[in-house]
Formats: sequence, structure tokens, C-alpha cells
Amino acid sequence: MPISPPGPESRIYRPSELNQEVKLHIEAGFPRLWIEAELSNLARPPSGHFYFTLKDPRAQIRCALFKGSARQVAFQPENGMKVLVRGRLSLYEARGDYQLIAEAMLEAGAGSLQQAFEAIRKRLDSDGLFDASRKKPLPDWPKRIAVVTSPSGAAIRDVLKVLAQRWPAASVRIYPTLVQGEGAAPQIISALQAADRHDFADVILLTRGGGSLEDLWAFNDEALARAIAACRHPVVTGVGHETDTTIVDFVSDLRAPTPSAAAAAITPDGPALASQLRSLDRRCRRGIDNDLNRQSQTLDYLGRRLAQHQPERRLSELGRNLDRLDQRLGRSMSGRSERFNQALNAVDRRLVTRHPARQIERSAAAVGQLDQRLQRAQQLIVERSDTRLANLLRALNSVSPLQVLERGYAVVRAKEGQALTQADSFKLNKKINILMHGFEVDAEVKSAPCPSRLP
Repeated sequence: MPISPPGPESRIYRPSELNQEVKLHIEAGFPRLWIEAELSNLARPPSGHFYFTLKDPRAQIRCALFKGSARQVAFQPENGMKVLVRGRLSLYEARGDYQLIAEAMLEAGAGSLQQAFEAIRKRLDSDGLFDASRKKPLPDWPKRIAVVTSPSGAAIRDVLKVLAQRWPAASVRIYPTLVQGEGAAPQIISALQAADRHDFADVILLTRGGGSLEDLWAFNDEALARAIAACRHPVVTGVGHETDTTIVDFVSDLRAPTPSAAAAAITPDGPALASQLRSLDRRCRRGIDNDLNRQSQTLDYLGRRLAQHQPERRLSELGRNLDRLDQRLGRSMSGRSERFNQALNAVDRRLVTRHPARQIERSAAAVGQLDQRLQRAQQLIVERSDTRLANLLRALNSVSPLQVLERGYAVVRAKEGQALTQADSFKLNKKINILMHGFEVDAEVKSAPCPSRLP
């Protein structure tokens, strides 16, 4: 039977599109997981990445452990070695190869949990999550306390008992969660984040009772450690017994050896404070009584001194002194008034002798004399100037060319007006002007000039 071509409703994939969708489904469908298998085909190129295959008798899977994670491997991997590998599934789109992107590698068998513990601890330490500088201070007087733990374990009973004994004034809210087994770590993270997000508590207490390394393994979860580091409120851990140490103890703001010790660490000792307050109250009362007694004795002493000094007599003496001072003040004021009047009269006499009217009269007489002197000086200057001017006019008239013209002389000028005094200025047919006394004549040169016959 022939196969019909795909219709318009059918989607036609390219290899790259198909591989991309398969990759998305694989990565979304599988969370991070652990695989225990035999190591083979191990390759270590200069880039620092590890490429290898994990296999069992029936199947195998390609794996890649990149440089940053490869540095955290705490042993020397070899082909044929049994290993535990944590990672996430993916697809290498270029070749369509299904593979595991590894994040951590441990030796399988005995000590694998301890190796995983050390690998997580080193990774978090290198990220700075254990630094003392990032740890938050605990409140001195917490009003509200959040407890993240199992609501049915012995740890919560111990914690509530210690809190009730030491600091009953605090409000306590329990955020219940699993504390061991599959899925415990995500539940603890969710409860911890809720306690931090609700902003109810001044401090958060994360606790559980003792157990084996496997029982406490949820508290070694890397995601839980990072969630504690991200909390806005201080976190105190009390996990297991005194000899137990978990990853969360390194990240928390304070580690207590037991749940009871953790409850004691976050609260002041209420009974001790009450006892101290009672002791202070007794000391305060004794101090007040002693002070009242001293003040009473001082009051009696001052009363006796007051009676000895007889205030009435003191007031009488002060009155007589006041009268004497009043009399001295009156005499002093009379003397000062008389001296002031004498000084005023002297100033008045001096003012009369220097009255402005007299000064004006003397100044007016002086101005009159100066005005007469000025008029006489001006008249004399004018007369002298008139005489000098007449002399200058006579002298000017004696040298005036007009006087020469009156005696019959003439001035020959060119048409432009300049006087002609040289023989070469008289050209044939040149127009000239002759200036005489009282008139002028235009003429024309008809002959060349000849030498003068004047002696």
C-alpha cells in the first residue's frame, strides 16, 4: 500500500529541531540524580574536563564532568573503578547523543557518604559560605522564635521545654518538616524559606535529634546549605548529638551541639535574670533607704544651723545697711547734679562767645573788602589790555600789504589765486589777475618776461 505524503496538519522536523525538543523533554523530565556504575573510556583533555562512560553489564551512558566540577573530585578516577556520579540528563544536539552532565563524582562503596560530605564542604567553603564575616548577629532579647523541625520528634519537646524554662516571654512558631529520609531536604528548605519569608521570627532554630550519618544526611544537602546562607534572619542549628557535625553547622550563624543547647544559645537565662533583678531590687531599696536617712540627717543639721543664725536679726542688719546705702546714693546724686549744672553753664558761655551770627558779620565784612579789591584789579587789567591792543594794531597796520597797494603797487596772481613772483611763471597766453588798491584786473601774458630795469 503506498504511503501518502504528510498533510498540512503534520509537522515536519529538521534533525536540529527534533534534538532540541528531545533535550528540553529530557532535562525537564529528570531532576538531578545519582548513578552507581563502572567507569570506562575515561579521557582527560588539556581543557581540564573529564569525558567518560558509565556502564553496567547491560547498558552504558556517555558522561561529561566539566573543569569546575572536576577540580572538586577528591580521588584519582581510573577505568574499571566503581563510582557514584551525581548529575542531570541532557542531549548533545550536534550528534544526537544522550548523555549525563556530571556535577560530582565519589568512590562507590564504603566511605562514599563521607566523600560526598567532604566534596560538598570543600565546594561551599570555596564559595565563601563558611566565612565568619557573613554570619549575622543573634538578638539579645528575642521576642519571636521560629523552630524548623519534626513536630513529633524528641527534639521539639526538648526545645520547647528549654524555651519555657529560660525565656517564656518569647512567642514560638513551629514550621513542621521531615528531618530524614527521601525528600526530607526539599521539605526542610521549604519550611526554612517560609519561616524567613513570613518575617515572624527574630531568629530561626533548625534542629533534630541524633542519628547515624545516613539519618542526618538531609542536613548535608548543598541546596539546604545555600538556602540557610540566603536567609535574611539569623539561623541557629542544633542537629544530632555533640559529636555529630553536618554541612548546615558550617553555614549557620551559630552551631549548637544539641537541640537543647541551641534553644539555650538563642535565649537569655530568664530565671537567672529574674534572680539578678530581685537582687538589684533589694540593693536599690537599701540604697533608697540609706539615702533617705542621710537626707533626713542633713535636714536636721540645716534646721539647727538656721535656728542658730536667727534670720530676723540678719534681716534687720540688712535693712540698716540698705538705709545707709540709700543715703549715700542720695548725696552722690546731688553732688553729681550740681557738677553737671556748672559744666553746662560754662559750655553755654563759650557758645555765646562763638555765636554763628557774629562769625557771619565778620565774614561779610571780609567778603566786601575782597570784592572791592577784585573790581579795582579787573579795571586795571582791562585798561592795560586796551593800550597793548592799540599798539599791536598800529604795528600790524604798518606791515599790512594793503598799505603797499595804496602806494601804487600791485599783486600779480594766477587764475587759481597764488601770487606769481618768478619769471618762469609767466608763460605766453597765460591768464593772470592783477590786484590793485581797491580793484583787480584780469589780463593775458603777450610777451616773454624781460629782466627788470629797476636799479
